[in-house]
Amino acid sequence: AGLCVAGVSWGPTRVGSHAVRTGGVGAPSGERPQPLGSLVALSFSGAIGLTFLMLGCALEDYGVYWPLFVLIFHVISPIPHFIAKRATYDSDATSSACRELAYFFTTGIVVSAFGFPVILARVSVIKWGACGLVLAGNAVIFLTIQGFFLVFGRGDDFSWEQW
Repeated sequence: AGLCVAGVSWGPTRVGSHAVRTGGVGAPSGERPQPLGSLVALSFSGAIGLTFLMLGCALEDYGVYWPLFVLIFHVISPIPHFIAKRATYDSDATSSACRELAYFFTTGIVVSAFGFPVILARVSVIKWGACGLVLAGNAVIFLTIQGFFLVFGRGDDFSWEQW
């Protein structure tokens, strides 16, 4: 008999006349554990990035909310990848024109997200300290987005498509 804690069964279980191995986060070797730790780490890093962005807007010395427009860049940055993945799904080639175009558009979006606060600081709409906080937030958020695709975008049994 296996151990059952909080609805997760650990160890061998009988289903009919067959023994079945089940496991959760601490699954036995040979079974792939659920990437719960990765999801928690990505959530934590995303929260840190958004905190930097909010600090760049809401601190008393800065108090200007124009840098929040970089959230648009954060939202649209994965869209070219989704379109290219859908369009080149049947292709077995290592590279395609559609995928390369998606990389180009994604790079343009990311560079624009880093350039926008610099332009705002250069024309004195925001202060340079706020610009630094927004750039730090951008770096953390875009690394979080990249980490999400590295962890959940492999196309295996447990991928981002299930979310």
